[in-house]
Amino acid sequence: MTAMRGSGSIGSDNIRSADEHRSEILIPGRSAEGLDGRTGEAQRTARELAQQAQELLRRMQTEVGRVVVGVDTVVQQLLIALLAGGHVLLEGVPGVAKTTLSKVFARLLGCQYQRVQFTPDLLPSDITGTSIFNRQTNEFELRKGPIFTQVLLADEINRAPAKTQSALLEAMQEYQVTVDGQSIPLPVPFLVIATQNPVEQEGVYRLPEAQLDRFLVRIEMGYPGFEQEVQLLRLHSRPVPEVAALCTPEMILDLQRRLTEVYVADSIYVYIVQLAEASRQHAEISLGASPRAALNLLRCARARAALAGRYFVTHEDVQAVAYPVLSHRLILRPEAEIEGRHTADVIRELLESVPVLESL
Repeated sequence: MTAMRGSGSIGSDNIRSADEHRSEILIPGRSAEGLDGRTGEAQRTARELAQQAQELLRRMQTEVGRVVVGVDTVVQQLLIALLAGGHVLLEGVPGVAKTTLSKVFARLLGCQYQRVQFTPDLLPSDITGTSIFNRQTNEFELRKGPIFTQVLLADEINRAPAKTQSALLEAMQEYQVTVDGQSIPLPVPFLVIATQNPVEQEGVYRLPEAQLDRFLVRIEMGYPGFEQEVQLLRLHSRPVPEVAALCTPEMILDLQRRLTEVYVADSIYVYIVQLAEASRQHAEISLGASPRAALNLLRCARARAALAGRYFVTHEDVQAVAYPVLSHRLILRPEAEIEGRHTADVIRELLESVPVLESL
C-alpha cells in the first residue's frame, strides 16, 4: 500500500467529476463497477442518489444566484450540512446577506422557516414556547415558540446569554423540545442556521464549546469579489424576483436516509482517524478532534461526494470539508494564539502531514 502527502486543500469548492476521481480509489485488477463488492442494483441506486443530489445542487446555486451573488460555495456547504443532518454556524461581518441567504435557502427547500433575533433580554421560553392558562377551558395550553419549524435562523446568536443559547441544545441534538416536563418532537427535517458577527466583542456572549460542537459545520461568508459586487448592484437595481420551492421536505428526508449508500473505502476510514489523532497530538492544539468530529467528517465527506455526482468518497472530499468541520472544534494553545496562529494554519498542517493512501 503506497502513500503520498495530503494536498492541504481547505474548503475547496471545486467539484470534480467521477471520472477524474475514479482512478484514485480503484483496486488493481478490478473495475469501478465492482469497487465496493455491492450488487449492481445497490450501485445503481447509489448512482441515482448522486445524480439527484448533484442536480439539486446545480438548481439551488442557480436560483440563489438570482437573489444573492457569489455564494455558490456557501450554498454547497449548506447543502452538505442539510444532507448530513447537521446544523450550521454562519459567520460574517454585517451586510454580506447571511439572513437573506438563509431565507432564500429555506424557501427553495419548501420548508417552514422562522427567524429569531437573539438579544440580551431574550428568554429560553421565547424560543421554545410556554404554557398559558386558558380561562375559558380552565386548562393550561402550550403556545409553541418559533423553534417548532423546519429551518430556524438564530440571528446573532452570540448576543444572547448562555442560558438562552442552551435552549437550542436539546433541539439540535435530540430533535425535540421539553416544555413543562413534556417532550415534544420537532418537525423534520430540522436545520438550525445560527449567525454571528466575528468582529464585535462588546455586548456579546461567547458560545461555549459544548454548544459549538453541536454545529456540524462553521461557514465563513466574506465580501464578494469586485466583479461579483458589480453584478450585485446590477441585480438589485430592479425588483428582485421571488424564488419557488425546488423540492419538498419528503425529498430531503429521502436524500438524508439514502446518504449511507455512498461508498466509503477502508482507506478513507483510516485517513479520517489519522487526521483526528494528529490533531490531538499537535503541539499547538490544546483540544483536538473528538470521535464525534471524526464521524462528522465522514458524514460531510459522503454528502460532498453525492453533491459532486459520485457514489464513492475520495480523500479530497475529506480534505475539502476538514476546515468547516474542525475549525470551531479545535482549540489552540494560548502561546500559539499570541504568535498569531489560526486554526486554518493548523488544519492545513494536519492535511499536509497525514499521508493519503493511493490504493485500497
